[in-house]
Amino acid sequence: MRLENKVAIITGAGRGMGHAEAVRFAKEGAQVVVAEIDETSAKQTFEEIGGHGLLVLTDMARVSDINALVERTMAAFGRIDILINNAGVTRSLGFFEVTEADWDWMYSINARGLFFCMQRVAREMAKQKSGKIINIASIAGKGFRGTSNIAYAGTKGAVIAMTRIAAHQLARYNINVNAICPGATRTHLYETIQQEILAKSGLSREEAERRMEASIPLGRANSPDDIANMACFLASDEANNITGQSINVDGGLVWD
Repeated sequence: MRLENKVAIITGAGRGMGHAEAVRFAKEGAQVVVAEIDETSAKQTFEEIGGHGLLVLTDMARVSDINALVERTMAAFGRIDILINNAGVTRSLGFFEVTEADWDWMYSINARGLFFCMQRVAREMAKQKSGKIINIASIAGKGFRGTSNIAYAGTKGAVIAMTRIAAHQLARYNINVNAICPGATRTHLYETIQQEILAKSGLSREEAERRMEASIPLGRANSPDDIANMACFLASDEANNITGQSINVDGGLVWD
């Protein structure tokens, strides 16, 4: 019970990594605030964790929704101990295929929304002089060539940079800020992108899987639980003196 009685907001908690994080944090004793735009998946996650926490339908592209998320959390629990900035979007696009609409869509959630959620939660953490913020970035933000598209990589590079600056500027309030950089991770979003790639390449699913796993030194893609494990560690007291770091969880795909 490493997170007993802690209050944790997890954005994008309906599916994939966010879902795994919500389940793991609940098992570790946290009150979990499920922040999700999709009502069906949000309810499924909330039911799975036994309703121990709060469900808030949240569009991370809307600052008003982010403010409402924090206000409802504070009204319910009076504090926020952990923020997992997990919500993110992408699609498979070549260099010349990225449109202005694609760019704005990805940046509105992956970078802009992440920042304003981090800022709003940090206002409350600063008052209590403690908190853990964990931003879900990607090895794409470190230049991984197999990224889904260049704009997505840019958003995740922004997350890594913001994590470092926030860690420095929030340290005086005893707030730790770190990022997790997943590699290939078997989530709903991963499956969607894979289908797009298969449609373009003409490869079979089996061949695509073989090539992908052959490129990973440890020979397998992440499960969502691999990311939840790292998030749980960074949110716990075991990571009290770790801040400003961008930690890869990728089976050895990249080294920096």
